[in-house]
Amino acid sequence: MRLHRGGRWRTWLGARLGGDVALGDRAWRRCLHAGAGLVLLYYLAPPRLLVVLTNAEALVLGLLVVLAVEAGRWVAGVELPTLRPHEEHRPASFAYFAVGLVLAILVFPEPVALAVGLGAALVDPLIGELRLTLARRRWYPAVPFAAYAVLAAAAFRGVGGWSPTASVLLALVAAAVGVSVERPRVPYLDDDLTMVVVPGAVLTLLLVAVPGLTSLGV
Repeated sequence: MRLHRGGRWRTWLGARLGGDVALGDRAWRRCLHAGAGLVLLYYLAPPRLLVVLTNAEALVLGLLVVLAVEAGRWVAGVELPTLRPHEEHRPASFAYFAVGLVLAILVFPEPVALAVGLGAALVDPLIGELRLTLARRRWYPAVPFAAYAVLAAAAFRGVGGWSPTASVLLALVAAAVGVSVERPRVPYLDDDLTMVVVPGAVLTLLLVAVPGLTSLGV
């Protein structure tokens, strides 16, 4: 059983972008990765959107569906699109990312979850693109760091209502941790998980350890 059409869509997409199926596969993978951030619309959903379930229960149910698809890949040999070679013999990145995003929403304060969720969804694909050529690599890690920091500061200030000073300082912390944990390659661990969970945990611990931190400078 395969949950794809043999690469026809990715071949078409790659051709439209001036390349081949490999380009289409990469572009589609980047879109899916960024699109996963839409789960953060959870915060805008009305209570009991699905009537019979709370929003948190619906979120967990969605995670279970994602993990069931991943289990099907291992148990029943289900073929999935866009998987990279290193994912063939370990859990897929999308499963790690789903776990990380759900944990962030259920465990971390809302501004923190938004910051790390958007940071991982948008900055991780950006890093992947910057590493493709030597010309682009000169922008790493400065551009990803700046992008992550801007997203985090917007979440802290716009959603959390934190002071400008706290928003900027904590955004710099989030960006430094989020971008740095993307680089190491650890067997059976994925940066799609660490880019969400590690900076989220660091920020949450800082907020607990330093009362009034969000009002810094006021």
